[in-house]
Amino acid sequence: MYPPIEPYDEGMLDAGHGNLVHWEVCGNPAGKPALFVHGGPGSGCGTGARRYFDPQRYRTVLFDQRGCGRSTPHASDPATDLTHNTTHELIRDMERLREHLGIDRWLLFGGSWGSTLILAYAESHPERVSEIVISGVTMTRRSEIDWLYRGVARFFPEAWDRFRAGVPGNARDDGLIAAYARLVSDPDAAVREKAVADWCAWEDAVLSLEPSGGANPYGGLPAAARAALVRLASHYFAHGAWLDEGQLLRDAGRLAGIPGVLLHGRHDLSSPHGTAWELAQAWPDARLTVVDDAGHKGSDTMRELVIGALDRFARQSDH
Repeated sequence: MYPPIEPYDEGMLDAGHGNLVHWEVCGNPAGKPALFVHGGPGSGCGTGARRYFDPQRYRTVLFDQRGCGRSTPHASDPATDLTHNTTHELIRDMERLREHLGIDRWLLFGGSWGSTLILAYAESHPERVSEIVISGVTMTRRSEIDWLYRGVARFFPEAWDRFRAGVPGNARDDGLIAAYARLVSDPDAAVREKAVADWCAWEDAVLSLEPSGGANPYGGLPAAARAALVRLASHYFAHGAWLDEGQLLRDAGRLAGIPGVLLHGRHDLSSPHGTAWELAQAWPDARLTVVDDAGHKGSDTMRELVIGALDRFARQSDH
C-alpha cells in the first residue's frame, strides 16, 4: 500500500433533512478522480483506504455515508431519524458530492456493501463512471441477506442459536433482522447494547474461518462505530436496501462500456462468490478474479490485486 497521506481538502456536504456528509480529498489535485465507497452499511471511512491510490496519479475522494463516521447526525444516537437514510439518498449524496467538487467522471472503488452502492450508483449514472474496482462483490439481494442471517447458520449452529436467542420469540414474527433493527433503536441503552453485541458476535462468527484478518472485525470496533454500523446495517437489510429483488443484476447492461475489475475471496462465507460470478456473466466489460487465499476480510494478495488494478487504470489515463 502507498504511504499514509493526509487530505488537502475536506468539508461537510449539506445532504438535506438535517444530514451533513463528511468528505475529504487527498493525492494530486490534478490527478485522475476516484471515489472510495465504504462498506457496512455504516462502517465509515478509515484512513487506510487512502493508501490504495497512487497519490501522484489520483485525486482521491472519500466520504462517510449518512449517519456514520464523521457524518452527522450519527446513527449511534437512537434519536437520529433514519427515515431519509436509504440507498437512493446515498446515490443522491454521491451525485451532490461529485457536482460540488466539479468532477465530470470518476473511478469507483469499494467492496462488500460498498459494492452494492457502487453498482446502484453506476447503473443510475453510467455516464459519470470511468472504471470500477470491487473487492468483495455483493448486490444485497434478499436471497443474499437470507443467506448471511440464516442460511450460513448450518456452519455455525451454536453461534446462530445465540444470535437467534437475542430476540424474544414473539418479536421475530416479521423477521429476525427487522427485530434487531427495533432493538438497536430501543430507548433503553442496555437493550441497545446487548443487541449490538449479539449482532456483532454473529458477524464475527461467520468470518471466523477466514485465513486473514483480525478475529473480531465487528466486535472490536469502538462503541459508537459499532452501534452505528449495526443500526444502519439492520435498517438497510430489513428493507432489502430499497432495491427490487435482483435489480442490480437485471440492470447490469447499463454498465456496458465501463471497464470493471471484480475480485472475490474464495473463502468468503458471508458473500459466496456465486454472486460475483453472476455479475461477471451479465457485465461483459468486467473481469472476475477469485482470490484463493482470501475471504470477506481480504488478504495480502487481494490488496496487491486491488492496487495493481488501480495503478493500471491510472497508467491508462496517462495516455
